[in-house]
Amino acid sequence: MTIEKFRVAYMVSGEAKLTFVLGGARSGKSRYAESLLTALPPPWSYIATAAAGDAEMAARIEAHRARRAASWRTVEAPREIAGALAACGNAPALVDCLTLWLSNLMLAEADIDAEIDRLEQALQAAPAPVVLVANEVGSGIVPDHPLSRRFRDRQGLLNQRMAARADRVILMVAGLPLVLKEAAKDAR
Repeated sequence: MTIEKFRVAYMVSGEAKLTFVLGGARSGKSRYAESLLTALPPPWSYIATAAAGDAEMAARIEAHRARRAASWRTVEAPREIAGALAACGNAPALVDCLTLWLSNLMLAEADIDAEIDRLEQALQAAPAPVVLVANEVGSGIVPDHPLSRRFRDRQGLLNQRMAARADRVILMVAGLPLVLKEAAKDAR
């Protein structure tokens, strides 16, 4: 099936254009998000926001890469998701993950609100389905450091904005997907 035929079938079937997958650490978010895209015809784009700052993180990144089939095109975008989405063209895209992206932006002292606005504009313009991955950070204890509290608050607000925009929202718990929001098929 060509991407154009897929887009027509997608519009007719009412499938989600934007899916938001969130959950705790090691909840199965990435693997589940990947499975959503691999149900579509390739090629697929994987927008990776992690940066290998040390050997342990480099090993984690390599494990993610090794798990994906050769049909995936990886785009490294630690802070530039909007541009990376535009570069994906008509390929379905997975952004993994918004939590690392937000952390990278905060460490770079970027204008977070402006960057989230740019992300939302890019999501609106995306011609193919997009799956976003993020951590749910609101279920833990209140951090004891001001930077950690600011990060937790920003992540919670970012998650709320993405969930409001998404057609489908999935919460992963212990490897199980729990549907929190599903767009009505006849709403399109």
